[in-house]
Amino acid sequence: MTTTSREAAARTGDPLTGRERTPVRRRRPPAAALLSLAVAALLGSVVAASLFGSADIRPLDVVSTILRHTGLGALAPTEPLPGLLDALIWESRFPRVLLAAAVGAALAVSGTVLQAVTRNPLADPYLLGVSSGASTGAVAVLLLGIGGSVSLSTGAFAGGLASFAVLLLLLGGGRVASPSRVVLTGVLVSQFFAAVTSVILMVGGDANSTRGFTYWLLGTLAGARWEGVTLTVVIILTGVVAVHFFAPALDAFTFGWDSAAALGINVTAARVWLMVLTSVITAAAVAASGAIGFIGLLVPHAVRILAGPAHRSLLPLSAITGAVFLIWVDVFARTAFAPHELPAGVITALLGAPAFALVLKRLES
Repeated sequence: MTTTSREAAARTGDPLTGRERTPVRRRRPPAAALLSLAVAALLGSVVAASLFGSADIRPLDVVSTILRHTGLGALAPTEPLPGLLDALIWESRFPRVLLAAAVGAALAVSGTVLQAVTRNPLADPYLLGVSSGASTGAVAVLLLGIGGSVSLSTGAFAGGLASFAVLLLLLGGGRVASPSRVVLTGVLVSQFFAAVTSVILMVGGDANSTRGFTYWLLGTLAGARWEGVTLTVVIILTGVVAVHFFAPALDAFTFGWDSAAALGINVTAARVWLMVLTSVITAAAVAASGAIGFIGLLVPHAVRILAGPAHRSLLPLSAITGAVFLIWVDVFARTAFAPHELPAGVITALLGAPAFALVLKRLES
């Protein structure tokens, strides 16, 4: 092999940015070790985040309360807490922490999937217009009373699915020729539903309802209650697990749809299923918490730097990292300026913008 051919063989293209670059050898930690560490961090975060609040409760008491309510009381290391403290943990703090973990995991996994499907490093969970559709559904229930006794979260979930249905219709059932068509159609759907939301606010909104809707839209986990949290967690967990079965297809998609087809992937079926799954879990996340930005954009890049591009390890690590990140963002949002509470989406934007600037700089280098 000549010197020129050796240099050419040593150079590889970045499947997301399309730029040619010479790879740098890095020793990455084993995927199993990273996953074990991430799971430990998640379990520790769930317990630790449940400690923050006006009442001072010991970590072992938190663990004991959770074990008793999940049928594992024989393993509880401490005596039961008084009823008021027990309810504070199980009815208020723990559902909120669990919802934060589920929403963070959903957004991180959706971002990971869409970055691979569209080969766009700037893709995030709201690329397909689901967030705008969810906003329209929420404001239609809140201001127009559509659906009668339907809750705001249910309306948001239905609106998110409706916007995806419009997207899929415009894409001809998923039979499209290029990733750029998906991106542009998503922008179109997003802008349309954003306009519909604005019209509803202008026609039917007053100062109080508009203020409440705006606060919800910024992203908050303050309304976490078991009735809604249980359903949200089931939907998100089912979708996240289902996405993992498409890890080989996602690996192939990063090199282009034609390359994936050459490797034996049913590109149209895999693409449609992945868009359906990401839209469902994104709609569930937005319905439960509003639009929380940057998690689906930033977390996949951060995990990819540490664990590499293989989706069999990238997907679970992104899910857990997103969960841990949003848990602690919510802790900061509800305690940093107590008794006032900031929307979690504001905190993720403040933290995510400079962090993503560093990621962009790395992509350009």
